Amino acid sequence: MTVSTAAESQALKKTALNKVHHSLKAKMVDFGGWEMPVEYSGIVNEHLKVRTAVGLFDVSHMGEIDIRGKEALALVQQVTSNDASKLADGQIQYSGLTTYEGTFVDDVLVHRIGPDHYFLCVNASNSDKDFAWIVKNNRFDAEVRNLSPEYTQLAIQGPRALSVLQRLTSTDLSAIKYYWFTYGKVEGVDAMIARTGYTGEDGFEIYFTPDESERLWNRIMEAGASDGITPTGLGARNTLRLEAKMALYGHEIDDTTTVLEADLGWICKLQKGDFNGRDILLKQKQVGVKRILVGIEMIEPGIAREHYPVLFKGQTVGQVTSGSPAPFLKKNIGLAYVPVDHSAIGNEVQIQIRNRQALARIVATPFYKRTK
Repeated sequence: MTVSTAAESQALKKTALNKVHHSLKAKMVDFGGWEMPVEYSGIVNEHLKVRTAVGLFDVSHMGEIDIRGKEALALVQQVTSNDASKLADGQIQYSGLTTYEGTFVDDVLVHRIGPDHYFLCVNASNSDKDFAWIVKNNRFDAEVRNLSPEYTQLAIQGPRALSVLQRLTSTDLSAIKYYWFTYGKVEGVDAMIARTGYTGEDGFEIYFTPDESERLWNRIMEAGASDGITPTGLGARNTLRLEAKMALYGHEIDDTTTVLEADLGWICKLQKGDFNGRDILLKQKQVGVKRILVGIEMIEPGIAREHYPVLFKGQTVGQVTSGSPAPFLKKNIGLAYVPVDHSAIGNEVQIQIRNRQALARIVATPFYKRTK
């Protein structure tokens, strides 16, 4: 996760909860042009609270794009790699917003509101770019709107997330399956309630009007006090998603990496028909990728940081995309692109850490998988 201190940046966007974060003495940083909290009580503490109890995140910097009309599905199918025709009303899928080369414009969550209505949650720094890309590809009878300013988005994550949020809504949260959503009131506020997240834990993401941001934040914190709820920043969000091997745009995926190279073949539905980049991805699947994203675990002391070279028998073969200590697993882990020939589980490689090489092992991912 690449950030700079907020003081070093000018004209940063602010979420409706910016004053709350400052009142909590959060460390604020520039993240994708937004002034966002990276930590409140410490990344390790916040990470562990999400794994064992519950954390509350302000993720209102994320973007929301609305697509509706008679050919809304056709447009979604054209610009994304997964098969949105398989979605039922109220269902969500993870997908790639692809370039004509089969690489990533972004990764997105596609929500089917109805047969002619889709809602995309996109990454903060990409929302304007994603909107422009979808509009550019809109040769269909569909209307595309960037609704990002109209939403606050909060994420309640962790094994106690359901019990905390349930205290504030009459909607039966247990009836919402993973990667499904519904509409209901949270503390009297109309909201879209999705059972999704970016932590590897159970939890919910709620979308609602920014006018109610501070009140809902405070009520969720009050409702979760007995469960040890903690405000959680982008630092723990990053280590949590890394343990769960969830890709981060600008690190594991970007406009130079294809869906198949990113080990995301499960969101690449080549049989669905034409979509941006399909021909290149089909050819790549037929001949095989030359490199692949893998998980690595350090054997010798050291942390595999972003951009550190990966070596095999002294020769550079790849590069780390993300790496850090894993607070819950108590290991140093990372993700890296390596040649397919060197990608087998158990293979040993070296990570170039400044002026020395540290031994690491390629391991199965995700590093962490919650007990359901």
